[in-house]
Amino acid sequence: MAEPRSCCSACTTIVLSLGLTSLFLWLSLRPDKPKCSIQYFYVPSLNKTLDSSQNTSLNFMVRLDNPKKDQGIYYDDVRLSFFNSSSRTHFLGNYTIPRFYQGHKKKAKKWGKIQPLDKEAVLRAVLPNGSAVFRVDLDTEVRYKIVFWKTKRHKIQVGADVEVNDQGEKAKKKKGVKMRKSSSSRGSCLCVSVVVLIDLLLFLMISP
Repeated sequence: MAEPRSCCSACTTIVLSLGLTSLFLWLSLRPDKPKCSIQYFYVPSLNKTLDSSQNTSLNFMVRLDNPKKDQGIYYDDVRLSFFNSSSRTHFLGNYTIPRFYQGHKKKAKKWGKIQPLDKEAVLRAVLPNGSAVFRVDLDTEVRYKIVFWKTKRHKIQVGADVEVNDQGEKAKKKKGVKMRKSSSSRGSCLCVSVVVLIDLLLFLMISP
């Protein structure tokens, strides 16, 4: 009578081991999206200490971080869109970063400058206290290189509000502005999947 139970226990142990191994492999090999941030932002026309009211260019630097040491990232063209408020009241212009490859655990700093389509809209962004807020949206698709294979394309759409002081510079000079996705549905789905898998493994452990 003990042999069937012993066989069942061995099978449960094998299934549990395979399940945990699969979970750890999935967590270690699953792609992580790059972290995007705005490290530098300067609008000369808003600098009250200079006579540069006619220079309405927007100067910026976007940093793209590959967070994982075991994946490379192939970027399609990275499209940036600029607006003169967080509510995207007036469109100022676009900038495109050509496609490129990013190695494991690498950081890419991309500098650029645009001449806004509506120069007056730049000046209208100024708030009563002399500061201003601009909106920057980023849109691209990436493929991840894991070991010897590439994944399908994954869409990335993130954005950030950039506060500028009365000197036309990003308010927090030493700290980058993180670009985030408005929806967290992917993270919620991931958490649900992990919880379901753990519940299944626990059920197998306690089953007679």
